[in-house]
Amino acid sequence: MADTLLTGSFQLMKSMNRSVILNSIREKGPISRAEIAKQTGLTPPTVSNLVKELLQAEMVMEQRLGESSGGRKPTLLTLNSERFHVIGLDVGSHDIKIILTTITGKVLKKATEPIPPDITNEKLLSFIIESIHSLTSTDEIDETKIIGIGVGMHGIVDVEKGVSILAPNLKLKNIPIKEVLEKEFNWIVKVENDARVMGLGELWFGHGAGVNSFVCINVGRGIGAGIVMNGKLYHGNDCISGEIGHMTIDLNGPKCTCGNDGCLQTFASGPSIAEKVKKELRSGHASLLEELVGHDDGKITGEMVYKAALQGDPLAISALTEAGRYLGIGITNLIHAINPKRIILGGGVLNAKDFILTTIANTVQQRALTDAAKQTEIVVSKLGEDATAMGAVALILVEIFASKGVE
Repeated sequence: MADTLLTGSFQLMKSMNRSVILNSIREKGPISRAEIAKQTGLTPPTVSNLVKELLQAEMVMEQRLGESSGGRKPTLLTLNSERFHVIGLDVGSHDIKIILTTITGKVLKKATEPIPPDITNEKLLSFIIESIHSLTSTDEIDETKIIGIGVGMHGIVDVEKGVSILAPNLKLKNIPIKEVLEKEFNWIVKVENDARVMGLGELWFGHGAGVNSFVCINVGRGIGAGIVMNGKLYHGNDCISGEIGHMTIDLNGPKCTCGNDGCLQTFASGPSIAEKVKKELRSGHASLLEELVGHDDGKITGEMVYKAALQGDPLAISALTEAGRYLGIGITNLIHAINPKRIILGGGVLNAKDFILTTIANTVQQRALTDAAKQTEIVVSKLGEDATAMGAVALILVEIFASKGVE
């Protein structure tokens, strides 16, 4: 692929004034040049010159004429949404979800691939590269339109270097994702923690749109959060903000994978819910799960617990309700520490929302300090299983539109 694609189109879009104009067109289009100047504070000649460049680069299009205010009808501008595409990757514990969208977030193609066993840094990087090639190497995909790859990676991420410092569920460290992918594809690559990137996805495409401060919590095999403050994704001093799964809930609780005792994720993650049920079964409690797994409790997963709960199994319902109570405690702690306007919940465990949401809300009602805190909005992600991959797409859109995203 030509270097001009990487350094030309992307850098043209990324320059500050062009980004401001592009974002104005994205949010308000179809829009006239005069209205862009009015909204952005740029002079009409500046807007005219930059729009001319954007038209020549096929980043924007002229559309129907607007309403006249007395003179000639203005020509309106819209994004040329089909001209440029973005790839988003959700690198999880068991599989990789890959998604291709337009720069307006319209999904063009997506796929999910299971991560091979006995994975190493090199094997994971090769697998990611193969997955991207598999998605893009078809006749209907024009690779020259792709401008960047966003990657949502579980664990600790060095955002500046694009390195996965620690991926605990894969037992891997120091994976140079950005360096390897940029060398292979010659596209811009951005790497971020999966929970934070989910928050970014909600900010751009979900329940975070128009909300100045919120926390997006990913509850799956682990528990993490993306914190948005003043419309920006918050990283903290060492890029570990949002690791709420390792918030201590019980000093005498179960041992966590991080080495500490009683972390939130030992009570409310998918695997912890399954472990709770296994212990109860071994203590003699009856459950439909025994039949579902052929009396081999080693096969019990959080998903199976949810299926049993749907069939009215008391033990499964109790386990999910208890997880909701612990999540409610963790959320109350977040409300007291950060005081966001909204809490957005996502991840596999939230498939069981009918069994845990009421308990979460009740726990917050019981424990929050003030009446206002008790009324903090708690909603489920509207992006579902695509939340992290869409957030990864937004990593690239932040670079283009330079309006809302990261500090």
